Amino acid sequence: MEDDKIPLCVDLDGTLIRTDLLIESLLILIKQRPWLVFFVPIWLLRGKSVLKEEIANRVDLNVQTLPYQSGLVEFLRKEHATGRTLVLATASHRKFADGIAKHLGVFTKVHATEEGINLAGRAKRDILVKHYGIKGFDYAGNSRADVPVWGMARQAIVVNPGPGVLQGARNECPISQTFTDRHPSLKTYAKALRVHQWLKNILVFIPMLLAHQISNVSLWANGLLAFISFSLCASSVYLLNDLLDLSADRLHPRKRLRPFASGDLSMVQGIALIPLLLLAAFTIAVLWLPTDFVIVLVVYYLLTVSYSFWLKAVVLLDALLLAGLYTIRIIGGMAATQIGPSFWLLTFSIFLFFSLALIKRYSELLALKQRGQLTTHGRGYHVEDLVMLMGFGVACGFMAVLVSALYINSDKVKVLYQHPAFLWLVSPILLYWISRIWLIAHRGGMHDDPVVFAAKDKGSWAVAAVIGGLLWLAAI
Repeated sequence: MEDDKIPLCVDLDGTLIRTDLLIESLLILIKQRPWLVFFVPIWLLRGKSVLKEEIANRVDLNVQTLPYQSGLVEFLRKEHATGRTLVLATASHRKFADGIAKHLGVFTKVHATEEGINLAGRAKRDILVKHYGIKGFDYAGNSRADVPVWGMARQAIVVNPGPGVLQGARNECPISQTFTDRHPSLKTYAKALRVHQWLKNILVFIPMLLAHQISNVSLWANGLLAFISFSLCASSVYLLNDLLDLSADRLHPRKRLRPFASGDLSMVQGIALIPLLLLAAFTIAVLWLPTDFVIVLVVYYLLTVSYSFWLKAVVLLDALLLAGLYTIRIIGGMAATQIGPSFWLLTFSIFLFFSLALIKRYSELLALKQRGQLTTHGRGYHVEDLVMLMGFGVACGFMAVLVSALYINSDKVKVLYQHPAFLWLVSPILLYWISRIWLIAHRGGMHDDPVVFAAKDKGSWAVAAVIGGLLWLAAI
């Protein structure tokens, strides 16, 4: 029989799309209605088909933004153009499968999980044999669950196969084609963990530096452990945040390229890494750092999780919380090194980082405006808020400068610095830097998180060097 007369049956999860709809829909359910997580084991005990049914009844997916396997989709469109019958055969729920089939417009028929039947493995094999006969269809799949189906297929198409899958398919029937485009590298994992964001955790060293304890080796050791602990904890939350934000990220011009949103990394790997990183972070904190630091780390984690689930959607509170998370890193540094809290430093931090957080929101809104959109996805901001956000942000930035200027006249300065007059030059330099980055943001040049931008920006490095020099001159 000619190839164009043989139906081609195509698996969905991991094959047609570079993700798993059960996990995606479950994550959406948990984000929208977290209390329902307690019902998931009950549904699962009644069968996997019941679990999928219960989730599908409560969750909608944007099928247009899913990460499709581009090479396979192009191949399917060509086969469809020749008049070949294409069948979507998936263990995902029919609600989602029908939506995807309608979106692509190339499938003649859909077989999916419904009415108490979980269409995976042998169940899928049996339904395809019933409709198309033994060796009466070709099958495209990606996992070990597809091996029984290949046993009854005429030919196999293998997509991004897991370990042993390619050989398993070859043992069952001839392989006509393979499609492979998922090769996660160390860079992919680093991107998912947002290793570049670890730069923010350098803030734990600030209390030690400003207290002039640079030569204290034990404090450096504690600071380094605090840095590692914060970094691992933050990466755990970044993974959680990205998994919960898949739908919104795929609508964003840059965030859609994140490893989970694009399908470059398996969500299962992300889910496994979350508790491992968190366990490592708290193990370091509990074993080698003061109890005060452990408490700070717990507060930091709870706030970041609250941000990921709920608070990021609350206008202005999200930015204030981001400022608080920066400040908590400084408090964590104080707790790790047992350096007493500084009213001046914490007040300066809140104002400065609230300004930087507003820059982030301002830049996102400005990019939306340039693309002709009016509102953010899941954030609650509107394009008409741009002027207000700039006003709030610039004012807070200047308030931070005012706090630094008032600090110069405090009694603490007289104890720590031999020549405090040099500190007066810090204020105009800070004014210049804050004004400059807001101007860059206003012109549409702030494409990264402002802190990450500053780390790459030569002008910011020059400002930091000058301020560092002035602090040194004031101290000697």
